[in-house]
Amino acid sequence: MDSLWFRRFGTEESRAVRLICFPHAGGSAASYVPLLRCLSPRLDALAVQYPGRQDRRREQPAEDVAGLARQIAAALRPATDRPYALFGHSMGALVAFETARVLRASGAPAPLRLFLSGRGAPTGQPNPHDQLPDDAAILAAVRRLGGTSAAALADPDLLELALPVLRADYRALAAYRRPPGEPLDTPVTALTGDTDPVVAPAEVARWREFTRSGCEVRVFPGGHFYLDHCTDAVADVVVDGVREVQEAVGR
Repeated sequence: MDSLWFRRFGTEESRAVRLICFPHAGGSAASYVPLLRCLSPRLDALAVQYPGRQDRRREQPAEDVAGLARQIAAALRPATDRPYALFGHSMGALVAFETARVLRASGAPAPLRLFLSGRGAPTGQPNPHDQLPDDAAILAAVRRLGGTSAAALADPDLLELALPVLRADYRALAAYRRPPGEPLDTPVTALTGDTDPVVAPAEVARWREFTRSGCEVRVFPGGHFYLDHCTDAVADVVVDGVREVQEAVGR
């Protein structure tokens, strides 16, 4: 795997299906440590490290979802020689979806399943929760969503590091619209928290419009970062979802 883009927080599971996890806005690969450790050794789970954060902090953060997906797909393409799946939370759901589209266009093997979490399906209209005019609005949105990112912003030094990434991520989200093209031929599991303040279950369920292979919706107790409290349950859903496709196609 490309050491610039992907982080493995544990040992490589060479015989397991590979799962690639895409972080939320402002997030890093490290945000997936609990889930990745919970999945091991059932899956060979890795997380994407976007430019501009942690060990890539000297790089310019991406400001375009599709452009970021093209870069990730190019790095991921050599690793599609074995069965794999994609998991994205919040902004990461859009990046994972776009990465799957780029891989399809390139002729790469399709993922076994897409797990799209904490994000409604894209429409032709701007998402009002992404239209944030200034730093104050961005910080208010992050604090409203909660999670570890919100708590970290109380530290002025961390805030200084986080703001350029958050600005870029929210610019990317604000510009994103429903893409043209045919639905994917990859099954989707759409996940959300039942008290998420910015994503209703009905919006998550609209991911069914983007696949010909079925869309399962799973609702968990919790808010936007329900993952923090439902890690074991989400891991089981991911493992079962991958296994179901494997059994269906005989892999």
